Amino acid sequence: MTKATGPSLPASIESVFSDLLRELSSCGHQANTLIERARLPRRCRKPLFFFLGYIAKADGRVMEGDIRYAELLMKALRLSSRQRKKAIEQYQLGKEASGIAFHRGLWNRIVAKLSPGAAIKMAMCLCHGAQVLGKPSKERRYRCEDAIDNLGLPMAVSDDIFSSYASKVWIRSASTVEKPKNYEQACEILGVTRRDSFETIKRTYRKRLSTCHPDKLSQQKLSPAELGAAKDQLLRYQQAWELIKRHNR
Repeated sequence: MTKATGPSLPASIESVFSDLLRELSSCGHQANTLIERARLPRRCRKPLFFFLGYIAKADGRVMEGDIRYAELLMKALRLSSRQRKKAIEQYQLGKEASGIAFHRGLWNRIVAKLSPGAAIKMAMCLCHGAQVLGKPSKERRYRCEDAIDNLGLPMAVSDDIFSSYASKVWIRSASTVEKPKNYEQACEILGVTRRDSFETIKRTYRKRLSTCHPDKLSQQKLSPAELGAAKDQLLRYQQAWELIKRHNR
């Protein structure tokens, strides 16, 4: 995986960020799928949905794709009816906000200094929200960057996440998917390493495949672009698995 060139990240963030960016890629850049796997602490819910509403209103109007994405995140977080109501309230507050108060992400900023994983996962959700309609407008991107800064993360985090989407989502189509050229690339696609056993890789492949299964996708009311990205990812998983099988014969 190629990351954007730019300022290096602090050592306390670099390793966690690289692992999560790999995981996001293995999810087909579907942040809700990442959250289903990696989960988020309860303390992240209020700022997450507030920031999502803030970003969604960047161009003056919240679109259906924004609402659908927020719903997918609520489902990924397995929110109860009461918790969903609170999430929607925060989303509405974000839509009405003209800026972000300093206190909004204060607790997350404090925690991020010691354990940045949750803040990074939130940043990935926010970047996905900024580009859920396609390549983000300047205003959507600015608002997303403001939110990520409010979480206490350096700008390089948002730059690298957006660069990953730019190289693997915005310009990607099923006709341009390239097969993995070697065993290492195939392992990276599946989110495993060459040191993992064949059985471990096989289990991981089946788990990855289930996230892109047509029956599951048909229940998620995805946009044509999102369906295309998911089918693209399904093809990448299958190509990676074929190479790994040949290697292990």
